[in-house]
Amino acid sequence: MDPKFIEVIKDTTPATIVTVNAAPAHVVNTWSHYMQLIDDHPSAGMHSIEADFATDNHITIAVGSYKVPGTTDTDCGFHIHGTGKFETSGAYFDQMHTKFDWIRATLVVTIDDVEQKILVNSSLSS
Repeated sequence: MDPKFIEVIKDTTPATIVTVNAAPAHVVNTWSHYMQLIDDHPSAGMHSIEADFATDNHITIAVGSYKVPGTTDTDCGFHIHGTGKFETSGAYFDQMHTKFDWIRATLVVTIDDVEQKILVNSSLSS
């Protein structure tokens, strides 16, 4: 796992979760500090996208931070692509519920790739 990515999700910044099988796509927001890497799976409690997973459980999560230097030296952002499932019991749920007792479920994401998004455009730099 990219150390810069781990540093970004530890910051308290917005995290946007997108599923594309609804018309229009469902977009929900949480805070990156609600995400936790457990065995390389980021987890967060979510409700409104759960129905989408019945037909397609592919998910994209966007996170970023002004505090973490990126390729432009000012900020850093990532897209996480993978598949998700909601759990209401088990090890992942228990671990997240201990930290956040208000959650009713945990979104467990199996990561396909993590892509850094804020890149310097060499044609614009001098």
